[in-house]
Amino acid sequence: MDLLCGEDSSDVFSDESTAYLSSEEADSWPEESIASCIEDERHFVPGLDYLSRFHSQSLDASAREDSVSWILKVQAYYKFQPLTAYLAVNYMDRFLYARRLPETSGWPMQLLAVACLSLAAKMEEVLVPCLFDFQAEGVKYIFEAKTIQRMELLVLSVLDWRLRSVTPFSFLSFFAYKIDPLGTFLRFFLSHATKIILSNIKEASFLEYRPSSIAAAAILCVANELPSLSSAANPHESPETWCDGLSKEKIVRCYRLMKAMAIENNRRNSPKVIAKLRVSVRAVSTLMWPSEEPCSFSSSSSSSSLSSPCKRRKLSDYSWVGDDNSSSE
Repeated sequence: MDLLCGEDSSDVFSDESTAYLSSEEADSWPEESIASCIEDERHFVPGLDYLSRFHSQSLDASAREDSVSWILKVQAYYKFQPLTAYLAVNYMDRFLYARRLPETSGWPMQLLAVACLSLAAKMEEVLVPCLFDFQAEGVKYIFEAKTIQRMELLVLSVLDWRLRSVTPFSFLSFFAYKIDPLGTFLRFFLSHATKIILSNIKEASFLEYRPSSIAAAAILCVANELPSLSSAANPHESPETWCDGLSKEKIVRCYRLMKAMAIENNRRNSPKVIAKLRVSVRAVSTLMWPSEEPCSFSSSSSSSSLSSPCKRRKLSDYSWVGDDNSSSE
């Protein structure tokens, strides 16, 4: 089940190894092909009511967010391509839409995330870690390889073996050339749009939008960062002319959501101003012996709790993983 390819891996983990179109490829790729991708993308996303399940709390949005965060951590740890992380999340969402886990959180969700990331890596990466090594970056449970393999087969069965999904990365270069025909800022477009897409992948609200709308909105967000191109990146005018099948309404709404999430992220990541504690030197000196040092505190209870290692449980051979007769409700 583990794949280890022997191709030259010198450029595998570099920033240059992307699935984007070159200038020549973008020019030669007819718009009919992009329109065909837009038509086919509906087969590689969860159903329209998937987002409503999170709103009704029949699915746990926080459990999904934790799983996506873990996938992104492992992607960064192994320097996988952004597409690998996106595919893993795509597989996970499509599985959760089609089949309910025994628990909405806990070890079944973690096992699903491990299996989806393993499958995505086998699809896109040249060098793939062994199944045991995928379980890094703060996992709570450790699964045997045979358990992960059985989960992989279940995911493949539920997804009908359709792993070559249409993703936002399928459209980025084409849309970037629509705003920047000469490709002057192509690298800037691709790198920044990729960051925008991955930074928002945890947010369940983006499940409402198809890959083409997400790609177009991300390209528009990047274009508005470039003064020389901002006039050509009006989300209310240009996107629907790029290709048949694009929805201006969906792109505008997705664009506004990305802008709102960017503001929120900047607010969260802004440095906190900590008020300085003013201490009277005279007061401190009268309360200390000469041999004591100021501001030296200890707590046996807090130190013991912080130093205790996180315990991880080993799980294997659960009947539901390979049980074809389990409920799909």
